[in-house]
Amino acid sequence: MKMDNEKAKFKKDFKERIYSLVLRTLKFLSALPKNEVARTATNQLTRSITSVLANYVEAQSASSKKEFAIFFQYSLKSANESAMWLELLRDTNNGKVEEIQSILKELNAITKILAVSVLTLKNKR
Repeated sequence: MKMDNEKAKFKKDFKERIYSLVLRTLKFLSALPKNEVARTATNQLTRSITSVLANYVEAQSASSKKEFAIFFQYSLKSANESAMWLELLRDTNNGKVEEIQSILKELNAITKILAVSVLTLKNKR
C-alpha cells in the first residue's frame, strides 16, 4: 500500500513538474522578439514542449502497457525536440541565455526521467 502511495505521489509530482516547465517555457516564448527565427522556433517549441505534457497525460490513461510505453516514447521524443529548439534560440541570440539555460536544465532532468522510464518499460516486455 505504501509503495502504491509513493508511486501515485511521484506521478502527480512529475506531472506538475512537467506542467510548470511547459508554463514557464510558454511565458518565455511570449516575450521573445518578433523576428522570423524566433517566430519559427516559437511555433515549433510550443508544439513540442506541450507535447511532452500531453503525451505524459495520455500515458496515464493508456489502455495497455504497450500503449503506455508508446506515449512515454512520444513524450521523450518531444522533450528531445524541445531541447533542440531551445538551443537554436540560444545560439541565434533570441532570448536571455540564462533563462534558456535554466529551462534547458529542467528539461534535461525531465528528459532523463522519461528516458529511464522508457528503458525500464522496454526491459519489461
